[in-house]
Amino acid sequence: MTAIPSGTATAPATRRAPRAGRGPRLRRRLAPYLFVLPFVAVFAAFSVYPLFFTARLSFTDWRGTGAATWVGWDNYTYLLTNPAFWSSLGNSAVLWLLIVPVQMALGVLVAVLLNNAKLRLRGLYRVAFIVPFVTPLVAVAQIWVVLFDQRYGAVNAFLGLFGLPDTGWLTTSAWAKPTLALLFLWKTTGFIVIILLSGLQSINASIYEAADLDGASKARQLWSITVPLLRRTIGFAVVLQTLAVFQMFAEPFVVTQGGPYNSTTTAGYYLYNHITRADLGTGAANSFLLVVLVMALSLLFVRLLRAKD
Repeated sequence: MTAIPSGTATAPATRRAPRAGRGPRLRRRLAPYLFVLPFVAVFAAFSVYPLFFTARLSFTDWRGTGAATWVGWDNYTYLLTNPAFWSSLGNSAVLWLLIVPVQMALGVLVAVLLNNAKLRLRGLYRVAFIVPFVTPLVAVAQIWVVLFDQRYGAVNAFLGLFGLPDTGWLTTSAWAKPTLALLFLWKTTGFIVIILLSGLQSINASIYEAADLDGASKARQLWSITVPLLRRTIGFAVVLQTLAVFQMFAEPFVVTQGGPYNSTTTAGYYLYNHITRADLGTGAANSFLLVVLVMALSLLFVRLLRAKD
């Protein structure tokens, strides 16, 4: 055996650190997934499964009972060649033109006024604007029926004080859409104002101070500073209201029943007609066509916003 010199130090034996058990490490890795599992389960049960079920249903002629017969693209062909379907989309498009541009312009102006630090009772005004939005829609629609009744309505009674004749607000094709649009504006503009107000409060106040020093008027600041910086918020509000307008159902259902002469049969109300006839296959196809249309419009708005960035 070779002797080790007495002056040479020997290296201590290396000890391995105790290995952590696989159990705690596995629990740490699985913890995030366990936390989101309830949401995923609920989302799959109430969103994903109904979506796939409706997609399959759109290719059948199921009437709610019995076996579903596979009909392929017949439901989509029927809708795309049906004038009533295109008429409902046209009615929704006209309502969109009557509602969304007016609502965005009015919402920006009201939000700017409510954002003024010198305005007294700002909190009260904000609550007043949001009250119509939280009021039950059916109750508001019933009030609209009473107010705009041709014979006994308060609107015609007020106009009669100035010698104006009675107007069939809900019984003529010329006035039915504007009356529904006015109801929608009164009901939802407060919600849009709150959204735009949150966007206004994120704008740095120093920008307006610099504009004041440069002598820019309030109107110039509104057009050159406020509107451009609110572009994304306005775009988000436009997408929300586009969805709401094309899904509009309760307003025509309570106020006009889709009349007169189907002039207020919106895309959402036309879809309801399939359900009342138990034509669930065609109704499912109709809903998917609306989804595709609204998604295309939303992507268009998003693309327009990105193009200006």
